[in-house]
Amino acid sequence: MEATSSTSLFGGHPRGLFRLFFIEMWERLAFYTMVGILLLYAIDSERGGLGLTRNVGNEIYGLYLAFVYFTPYLGGMIADRFLGYRRSVLIGGVFFATGFFLMSLYGDVTFVSGLVCLCIGNGFFKPNISVMVGNLYQKGDPKRDAGFSIFYMGINIGALFANFLAAYARNELGGWPAVFRCAGGGMLIGIAILLASWKVLEKADRPPERSEGDTTFGEIFAKILIPAFAFGIAGFFAAKQWLPESIPMRPAVCGFLFGMVPIVIFFVRLGLKAVAAEKPGLLALLPVYLAGGTFFMVLHLNGSAMTAWALDKTDRQVALLPDSFKQDALPSYYHNADATTPRPNKANLLPTETPELASMFGQARFQAAALEALRGKLPADVRVEVLPADEAAMSDDQKAWNARGTDVYDEVEVKTEKDAHGAPVVTVSVPAGSKPTQRIAFVRTIAADKTVPLVLVDGDTFAKMYAGNPPELAPGEYLRVANSELFQSLNAFFVIGFTPLVILFFGWLTRRGVDFSTARKIFVGMLLTTVSLLLMVVAGVSGGNGEHKVSWFWLVLFYAVITFGELCLSPMALSLVTKLSPRRFVGLTMGGWFLATAFGNNFSGFFGGLESQMSPTSFFLTLAAISGTVTLIILAVLKKLDGAIKQYGA
Repeated sequence: MEATSSTSLFGGHPRGLFRLFFIEMWERLAFYTMVGILLLYAIDSERGGLGLTRNVGNEIYGLYLAFVYFTPYLGGMIADRFLGYRRSVLIGGVFFATGFFLMSLYGDVTFVSGLVCLCIGNGFFKPNISVMVGNLYQKGDPKRDAGFSIFYMGINIGALFANFLAAYARNELGGWPAVFRCAGGGMLIGIAILLASWKVLEKADRPPERSEGDTTFGEIFAKILIPAFAFGIAGFFAAKQWLPESIPMRPAVCGFLFGMVPIVIFFVRLGLKAVAAEKPGLLALLPVYLAGGTFFMVLHLNGSAMTAWALDKTDRQVALLPDSFKQDALPSYYHNADATTPRPNKANLLPTETPELASMFGQARFQAAALEALRGKLPADVRVEVLPADEAAMSDDQKAWNARGTDVYDEVEVKTEKDAHGAPVVTVSVPAGSKPTQRIAFVRTIAADKTVPLVLVDGDTFAKMYAGNPPELAPGEYLRVANSELFQSLNAFFVIGFTPLVILFFGWLTRRGVDFSTARKIFVGMLLTTVSLLLMVVAGVSGGNGEHKVSWFWLVLFYAVITFGELCLSPMALSLVTKLSPRRFVGLTMGGWFLATAFGNNFSGFFGGLESQMSPTSFFLTLAAISGTVTLIILAVLKKLDGAIKQYGA
């Protein structure tokens, strides 16, 4: 390991620390870009997204987060015993970049393959780069904790800017494909830094090794993975066969939850059957797992329910944001907008006879036959403009119209489903490998010197937008509103801002002799999580349960409170997992933490799907009740937790 002499960079930290800082920063930038926009991309039907239902989009989000937080357990063990840390991080980075570039290519196969690559990449990358940071320091080095604080700042800087990158790429660089390419490009920068630092980071690595008493892969498969897989498959098919439609839970979610049953049983039995010297610590981990899973269920609503709240129920007129991070407010924004909110001029829109035509346009997959049928019905002042395939060959006007353009395909499949409220949701797809035959825009001539590109909208939505004669903007203009993914960056912003305050506060308590144990910090973290949800109950009431939009400041309050909870709970709980476990079970118990996190993440997607089916008040009250119950459980076992922590010197 590299010594931390006074001649090293930045006050005695190893040179490799800052290499790892930037590698992690770029990787987390890419990772949180995906968390920020996955649901939005899946459900988008106005800007070239997949146009899936909210339930399906949230299911994808929940399953992705569940697996992306489970794979680090296996990735860490593979690095320990077979690959070493540098090679594992490199492999993870390559999988990450591959996944993003696959997702930039439209198609079901590339979409699913991309998500699988991201899960594998995170499994190899996430646990092992953190181990490399620890390996830079000699045992007992007092600068080690400060080194980790510097490193984790890189995580939050990446998370802070991820959604700004996503918003800028969507708005300025070409929509959804540009977001995935930018994230993949960021990951390639991280890989380049790793390769350039390969020799410097040699001392952060160690040869793979296996020790007597390690948890073997055979044990993991026999006791955890195979039973979980069998239960999961059984739960999936049982739900598909017998689950009533009235229960809002899809078969994939049921399969995941069934798969968790043998895992829960295993960890309960592990504590109950342990020898007397190990039993208190192992049993104390169970409420820690419960708190961790519940907390991450709520925190990772940031990419599901809270993003849907920002999209649907938040007034996103934020004056202080630069225009590059704002987008035009399209028809869906106005379903609950205040009557004084200016609408786009009617001349900007082209009402259609069916929602299928509007969805083809919004998802940028227009059927050639439908286009030909529509041509003959266009108003006299509207025409179809065929755009050059090469943007460099476009005129200035055509470049402006291209932002409202749509690709045309010979074959298009249109599937209509009902959402939770009975409204049609139209998903438009094309066969794998299909190429567009042309790109077109619908344009309207307003005057001799003014032609504007049009947005196709179904007739019912058009009528509701202009009911009551609200104010209209000039032809060609749109209200500019913040991208909904931007609000997720508030969590990282508050982590960066609040961490020094939390450290100073707990240091102040220690100096005053206040016994504020790790268990009490976990309790406070859960309490603050519950308070954050109760704040959203108030927000729901103030918005008439979704009848009209509310201030974006409610999201600021939510993220501020839950971030304080995160700083109390998350690092403390993760530390306890290693300290309360016997050495021979550390691999298994750390796996239990990842599994608890995965469990909570899957519920983030499940509850995200419920968000559109419940009133905001009922939705957040339900979550607050769950979080509050777990808070009371932690309070009830607080003395036992404190006793176990003191017994093991944790």
